[in-house]
Amino acid sequence: MRAIVVGAGIGGLAAALSLRRAGHEVTLVEQTPRFTELGAGIQLAPNATRELSRLGLLDAVAAQSAHPAVASFRTWSDGTEICGYALGREVEEEFGAPYLQVHRADLRDVLAAAVPPGWVRLNTLVVGIDQDEKSACVRTAGGERLVADLVVAADGIRSAARQWLFGADEAVFSGTAAYRALLPAGEVADLGLPDTGIWLGPGRHFVHYWLRRGELLNVVAVFGTEAAQESWTAQAEPGEQLREFDGWDARVLSVLERAGQVFRYGIYTRAPLTRWRVGRVTLLGDSAHAMVPFQAQGAAQAILDAAVLGDCLADATPDDVPAALDRYERRRLPHATGMQARSAQAGAEFHLPDGPAAQERNARMAAYAAEHRFMPVATAWGTDVLDEPAGS
Repeated sequence: MRAIVVGAGIGGLAAALSLRRAGHEVTLVEQTPRFTELGAGIQLAPNATRELSRLGLLDAVAAQSAHPAVASFRTWSDGTEICGYALGREVEEEFGAPYLQVHRADLRDVLAAAVPPGWVRLNTLVVGIDQDEKSACVRTAGGERLVADLVVAADGIRSAARQWLFGADEAVFSGTAAYRALLPAGEVADLGLPDTGIWLGPGRHFVHYWLRRGELLNVVAVFGTEAAQESWTAQAEPGEQLREFDGWDARVLSVLERAGQVFRYGIYTRAPLTRWRVGRVTLLGDSAHAMVPFQAQGAAQAILDAAVLGDCLADATPDDVPAALDRYERRRLPHATGMQARSAQAGAEFHLPDGPAAQERNARMAAYAAEHRFMPVATAWGTDVLDEPAGS
């Protein structure tokens, strides 16, 4: 069976590999002329690394990653620890897969290297998708018609395919933006930072963790704002990040001050859908369920989509495609939509103003950590998405 995957981001590459594992032939179509090093850090919890292991790629990704031992939640003003959770070896022993922190480009490179070169069509813009009962067709800006038995639209948060399938529907600004930066480890060695730090404050939070085997510190400083451009390449004005986080703990300000190039990007989401499939075409990843990154599950959910898609299409024939895509949708849509809501709720909790509400939150977090080794989101880490029968 033949499939076309539109978009060669994390979700699209994982989908191509999962469909290959299911025994199908794939054409991966990407509009950019080459892979570039956009973005920064991604956190991969065990629900995602379990699927990388099935694809035979976990060792390669782990070799490029940091392996954090702890996650520490802290107060914004003086860095007092609210609570801490185990990561590292304890996570791997409990869930059977590791917790990794990896540069987006490193993960993308490992995934791309596993896709047969002849399957990838770079510099190919898709301008439309057509279908009938027997096949689906992708139309390109160059006038080609690529025909397959199914099309997987993994074309990201600004998905054109989503609009072709379901009508006008724009990305939604979350009311937050973020500064992001990468610092060499030597630049912050004197600060005594935890492996993974999440600092909570009024209208803002600050996250840092290591990448590339601990060689780089990934920094994401989130703040509320009325408007912000969605761009991986827009640079902040000099000193802007220090003004936005004025009064925060000296270690936070030191990191922000020492950061060289600081980018500023708006955080956007997509409204939940009640269905992802039309005929032989389905959405996957951010095109279906883009979410705020406050539970570190965006990339993981795309990887899980890919795993379940391949599972549902294992041994499928062209006539089976619509029913198989229905199963994929039933298995993934409720879980991904739930994680969207959970991530949005976390953002609201992180940004509570000083006072009784924040004190109650901190007490609740400390009480939970006293009873549980792992973060609340870890309730999603232990579920193996392939435990559910493909025919359900």
